[in-house]
Amino acid sequence: MHPLFDPLFLARLQFAFTVSFHIIFPAFTIGLASYLAVLEGLWLWTKRDVFIRIFRFWQTIFAVTFGMGVVSGIVMSYQFGTNWSVFSDRAGPVIGPLMGYEVLSAFFLEAGFLGVMLFGMNRVGRGLHFFATLMVAFGTFLSAFWILAVNSWMQTPAGHVLAPNGQFVPEDWLAVIFNPSFPYRLVHMVLAAYLTTAFVVGAVGAWHLLKDRGNVAARMMFSMAMWMAAIVAPVQIFAGDLHGLNTLKHQPAKVAAMEGHYDSHNGAPLILFGLPDNDAAETKYAVEIPKLGSLILTHDWDGHVAGLKAFPREDWPNAAVVFWSFRIMVGLGLLMALMGGISLLWRWRGRLYEAPWLHRAAVMMGPSGFIAVLAGWVTTEVGRQPWTIYGLLRTADSVSPIGLPGVATSLLAFVVVYFLVFGAGIFYLFRLMGRPPGIEVAEPPLPEAPLRSTSGAPVVDLLAEEKP
Repeated sequence: MHPLFDPLFLARLQFAFTVSFHIIFPAFTIGLASYLAVLEGLWLWTKRDVFIRIFRFWQTIFAVTFGMGVVSGIVMSYQFGTNWSVFSDRAGPVIGPLMGYEVLSAFFLEAGFLGVMLFGMNRVGRGLHFFATLMVAFGTFLSAFWILAVNSWMQTPAGHVLAPNGQFVPEDWLAVIFNPSFPYRLVHMVLAAYLTTAFVVGAVGAWHLLKDRGNVAARMMFSMAMWMAAIVAPVQIFAGDLHGLNTLKHQPAKVAAMEGHYDSHNGAPLILFGLPDNDAAETKYAVEIPKLGSLILTHDWDGHVAGLKAFPREDWPNAAVVFWSFRIMVGLGLLMALMGGISLLWRWRGRLYEAPWLHRAAVMMGPSGFIAVLAGWVTTEVGRQPWTIYGLLRTADSVSPIGLPGVATSLLAFVVVYFLVFGAGIFYLFRLMGRPPGIEVAEPPLPEAPLRSTSGAPVVDLLAEEKP
């Protein structure tokens, strides 16, 4: 049967489409909320007007992105009941409470303080407003905590027992939440969100620097983003390596697909490029570096790396998809680290704001975080197949008894509505980002006297390096 006529494939495609559309918004808001908290904290600490100008610039963008993230996420909850009712029934005792905790803690925290953050600048004290901004940032992190606890349990299930009716019932909630892969996934995802935000902020700052090299707010945005890239990208590479070692321990078939290995090796090569073929059980046209694969995965030149042939064929993931999505993610991560390193060199030379080629490169790297996040999730989710709960519940046994017309019609409706609604929202975000930052008339954001110099003139709060 052709996949387009298979209800299971279309149900998977529908969930993949909606979650891919959804994840780009929280991947941005997690980092952007923390960035807003840093900006407001720096403004309160230094009293420098440039920080509150940038805060206001990104505040509206955060509100729009947050709203689109909420709307796009609601739809996925319904799909658990419509397309994946068997999974919902069997895993509900574990998944249901964890997702409920996310709503009761993270979402309520975000929604409760979001209004104060957006509209309370001139209505509450500075301390309370900063506290609201911190709570919104903490809420976005807490949301990631619970959602990744759910996903990690599906990847490395622990802390449950199998009831006579076939349901997975929690026995130890701490073991459920802090399952073997959870700490690695949480760190990896949060760092990815910070890098995603950094490269968006850097791209917007660079875009405006190309138009006006003297725009102080654009200079500050670009500078802060490049600091983030220089510091966090290498840390993310290290965290990714630890995550990979954890995956090798608990999901070796996924790692075999990621590496393109069908045969087991002592001293496995690193396959840079190739065309994995599950039917032929080989990676064709492979470009290899001898023994480097074992060194990376086992930290031993002659370490043993299992290939897909060590596992039942019916348990193989789609190696071609996993192989290439993993390389897209890693390749973009290396480019991010390179970008951060180059920015450090040009900062040391005092020419960070006088390198149009660097600014153009930053603009081109703007969407890199989103692409890397999507590629990482494809690696994670396709690599888990053919399981919804790894090693315990197959995807084919999780789907609802739905017919082809129903799932095909709903998939088509989702595609049309998502591209229309969220396409318009993303277009509006580009319009907001296209406004030159910091062009509004300087005024105190609170009904307090502005800082003034001894001559009585308003303080010009710019660093020497920010002056054109």
